[in-house]
Amino acid sequence: MSLAADYFDELFAESDDPWAFRTRWYEQRKRDLTLAALPRQRYARVFEPGCANGELSLRLAHRCDELIGMDMSARAVALARKRLSEFPRATIVEGCLPDAWPEGKFDLIVVSEWAYYLPPALFVQVIERIASSLTPDGAVLACHWLHPIEGCPMLGRETHALLAEHLQLQPVVRHEETDFLLEMWSKQSGRFDLAEQVR
Repeated sequence: MSLAADYFDELFAESDDPWAFRTRWYEQRKRDLTLAALPRQRYARVFEPGCANGELSLRLAHRCDELIGMDMSARAVALARKRLSEFPRATIVEGCLPDAWPEGKFDLIVVSEWAYYLPPALFVQVIERIASSLTPDGAVLACHWLHPIEGCPMLGRETHALLAEHLQLQPVVRHEETDFLLEMWSKQSGRFDLAEQVR
């Protein structure tokens, strides 16, 4: 069973940054790697479900013409809206996947650190929505913690296996460390070497 919005509201009630996105070097470095993994300098329309308090959203907003972020926690949405207030083309909405889904197509959808909160069958439904929402040159970037998380129905590696199986897109980026896995799939072929990019 997926975790309810109340779980995340409680986390954000205790702290504006419950996972220390702003202060932990691990999180800062992972954001840098995530942005470095994007082979295009700029994207037209980006969707970031599970945007939390908007730390990654802020970085993505610099790389796109329009950003839609979504979170199921009302408190997280309020924090992300404040964080991105200087970007008029950034919209943060409250919603729960897969039912709440923005209209239109995206050339980038970012799935970062939340897929393991969903049971596999529900995540497959989300993947189907992702696949149907991509532009002809669209891409999906995913990054997840690889260690077990109490209460989560899946491990990070399982979520990436489901993405690879059900997206049926070309793999273009893969970067694995002890703690996390970062991968990208695209409708366009072409291998991207992250190690070369970040040197």
